[in-house]
Amino acid sequence: MATLTSPVSISLENEKNPWLAAAARFDEAAKRLKLDDGMRKVLGTSSKELTVHIPVQLDDGRIEVFTGYRVQHSVARGPAKGGIRFAPDVTLDEVRALASWMTWKCAVVNIPFGGGKGGVICDPNILSDTELEKLTRRYTAEIIDFIGPERDVPAPDVNTNEKVMAWMMDTYSMHARHTVTAIVTGKPMALGGSRGRPEATGRGCMMVTQRALRLMGKRPEDTSVVIQGFGNVGGMAAKLMSEVGFKIIAIVEYDGAVYNPNGLDIIALQRHRKETGSITGFPGGEDMDKTEAMFLECDVLIPAATENVITSQNAHRVRCKILCEGANGPTTPLADEILAAQKVFVIPDILANAGGVTVSYFEWVQDRQGFFWNEQLVNKRLQEIMDESFDAIVEYAQQHNVNNRIAAYMVALDRVAVAIRLRGIYA
Repeated sequence: MATLTSPVSISLENEKNPWLAAAARFDEAAKRLKLDDGMRKVLGTSSKELTVHIPVQLDDGRIEVFTGYRVQHSVARGPAKGGIRFAPDVTLDEVRALASWMTWKCAVVNIPFGGGKGGVICDPNILSDTELEKLTRRYTAEIIDFIGPERDVPAPDVNTNEKVMAWMMDTYSMHARHTVTAIVTGKPMALGGSRGRPEATGRGCMMVTQRALRLMGKRPEDTSVVIQGFGNVGGMAAKLMSEVGFKIIAIVEYDGAVYNPNGLDIIALQRHRKETGSITGFPGGEDMDKTEAMFLECDVLIPAATENVITSQNAHRVRCKILCEGANGPTTPLADEILAAQKVFVIPDILANAGGVTVSYFEWVQDRQGFFWNEQLVNKRLQEIMDESFDAIVEYAQQHNVNNRIAAYMVALDRVAVAIRLRGIYA
């Protein structure tokens, strides 16, 4: 059983290991909270880890066996909550790290969930819809005793979407012999999805950025933004931020970047990408090297794609005042030290991108009530939670003389530890 409790040493060789990155932040926060060894062991150990092997008959008649995981890090504050990703580079270490991050993320925004995460090692780009559905349904059946509205509530993640969630919900419901909409979140609206959910992670990034600007006495109209990633999180953040006056000067994608110092027309860029399959060649901006674009001088940098994009090898090139982490784990622990020396105001991932899980919580609540809210109410409640959480983290950081990331971890660990102490250890 992997734990976060062993001494953590981050070096250039293991800098990008997500499990060790989670362990390093956990270790620092636990030391500052003066947690005893027993509590560190409980908080630092996954509650359950499941590995499944999934046979799927492909369209050409061949049978392939895929490996999948589901990790529940903690259920002390409520059901485990976390996405399912389909990718060829999924590892158990990655899933463990992401599950622990979900525990801390839910605790940071103070919603009654623990942390979970799942993944299947596959390349969905080479699977047909039929093959993907077979894989999803068999994976769901293999983990079905692990999940449930009161146990563990999956959601979309990398390379999964509302269609995959619909297949998961249907599979679970067929086994239960009645419709169970609250088994997953991120579903289509017609199957119990929530208004505002597709925009929630990007909207949350915008909300905490606005909160940071208030601290600095700046306005969106005077703020330049570079966003890495133009998918659900980055694309939505770009659209919403441009609508309220932010100047989005560059968008960075896997195949290139586009730049306009006067601000990009995000709607036109989204249309261009839909028509051409790429953001490059956009008439409203100039193409740039994607690495150079990441390190343009700007007020706000939002890495909203993958892990480990800001490392000890490039952190010194970051030229932003605010780093808002739309992705999970975009900054390594070694890079944190460099950013701190450069006085970059970091809004850590477990706060910055928590808008998604917050509205997932709203979806779960609505499904269980059988009563659905309008989008105005969803966004109002999201704003309240993101503002309160941001203010609490910044105040805690100032009081304890730590950076925002360690403050967020300390708040999260303390909230989970309180729940465990109150519940006691069942024996």
